[in-house]
Amino acid sequence: MTYTPGSLTPAAPPVHSGGGPSTQMRNYDAAGRASPAPPDRIGRSVALIGIDGAGKSTVAHELIGRLPFDASYLYMGVNLAASPVMLPTTRLALAIKRRRGGSPDMTVGHSEPGSRHGGPLAAARRLIRITNWLAEEAYRAALARRIQRRPALVVFDRHFFCDYYASTVAPGNGRRPLDARIHGYVLRHWYPKPELTLFLDAPPEVLIARKQGESLERVAKRRLEYLDLERVLPAFQVVDADRPVGEVVDDIVGRIVAFVSGGSIDGDTGGQATEAAAPAEGTQAPVPLPAPVDELAASIGQPTIADNPSVAGP
Repeated sequence: MTYTPGSLTPAAPPVHSGGGPSTQMRNYDAAGRASPAPPDRIGRSVALIGIDGAGKSTVAHELIGRLPFDASYLYMGVNLAASPVMLPTTRLALAIKRRRGGSPDMTVGHSEPGSRHGGPLAAARRLIRITNWLAEEAYRAALARRIQRRPALVVFDRHFFCDYYASTVAPGNGRRPLDARIHGYVLRHWYPKPELTLFLDAPPEVLIARKQGESLERVAKRRLEYLDLERVLPAFQVVDADRPVGEVVDDIVGRIVAFVSGGSIDGDTGGQATEAAAPAEGTQAPVPLPAPVDELAASIGQPTIADNPSVAGP
């Protein structure tokens, strides 16, 4: 299937009556308990990753209004100022950090492999911090699952597995501190990975011009770390982000539509759908769209949104 801008219109989202949570897609047993949604009612997941300055958040927000099926945005990064949802414990820790003059992020500052920082007290603090952060990551995964059960596509702005892969998961980096080993084990074995990962790539010089304060060496190193994810993720594609935002969004809409329809877009196929990669551990199996894509009609020319849609849906 080939996607061309202007060939599809967004499908209308499910209509719910009443003010409570929707039960439209749920099954119930004899005792009235909600049972798991059937496989064909589970939505898909797409992650937009990249170095700061690649345009991930801008593109992710515009995608929601352009995709021809129900989709929701979910921030999966460490800058909590950009996230409308977080655990109460994370909110409290963030408030304390801001009061002390810290930045609005909860980055897990894993030490370099083989290094020593502080004594037992410092190690205990790191374990407390990583325990809260693992709870936060689990909470975001639960929100994603709720979106997928509507069913809807969840668009991740960044992803914890991708951002922490080089520092906690990737082999060959020496012996890591205990908190990093715990974090890496959870991400590697238990944390759900995105079914489709789109790496927004641009020359390091362009990224530095967009996001001041980074060194060329660090940006180049981080770019290679992201590209290394192709070996471990089920479907990984590189998107040229050194273009106007509208062109990048059109490109990504086409890739997502083709992937969710049963294939993926490979850069050498000229936009043709190809066979989808087998899901990796922790991902959902491929499922049909809420409506066949080739039955959607008319034009895609809908206004984009600038504000975050509800991450949990109605």
